[in-house]
Amino acid sequence: MNQENPNLEENLEPTSAEKEVEAQSELSLEEEIKNLKQLVSDSQDAFLRAKAEGENIRRRAIDDVSKAHKFAVESFAEELLPVVDSMYAAIAHHSEDAVKLREGVELTLKQLLNAFEKSRVQEINPENGTKFDPHHHQAISMVPSEQEANTVVTVLQRGFLIADRVLRPALVTVSQPK
Repeated sequence: MNQENPNLEENLEPTSAEKEVEAQSELSLEEEIKNLKQLVSDSQDAFLRAKAEGENIRRRAIDDVSKAHKFAVESFAEELLPVVDSMYAAIAHHSEDAVKLREGVELTLKQLLNAFEKSRVQEINPENGTKFDPHHHQAISMVPSEQEANTVVTVLQRGFLIADRVLRPALVTVSQPK
C-alpha cells in the first residue's frame, strides 16, 4: 500500500456512481447495437421490396411493349375493313358498265386514302416541275426536258410517308441538265 495516500487504492476501485454510469453505458451500447441491427434489418427489407417492385415494373413494361407490337396494326386494319368490303362488293357485282365500275373503284380508292389519312399515312405525289428531293423521291432515270435541271418530270409510282417517315419513296423521272 501507498503510505503517502492511503485512499489511493480506494480511488482505483470504481465508485458506485461510476459503476452505475458504466452499466448505463453498457446498456446504452447494447440498446444502440439492437437499434442499429433493427435499422439494418428494416433497410434490407425495404431494399428487397424496392428491388422486387423494380423487377415487377420491368416485367410489366416488357409485356406492354410486346402487346403494343402485337396489336399496333389493329386500328389500321379496322380502317381497311370497309375498303375490303367494297372490293368484295365490286367483285360480286356483274355489271358490264365500265363507267359504274370506274366510279366504284374511285370510291374504294377514296375509302382507302381516308383510312391512310386516319392512320397518318400520307401520299408522296410530286407535281411536274417540283425540285427533286432525295429524301422523298427515287429517280429512276434522267430525261431531256424543257424544265429546270433536277426537277420531277413524271411520277411513275407514288410514295408514302407514315408519321413523317418515308415508307416508300415516289419513283420519278428527273430532268437532265441542259
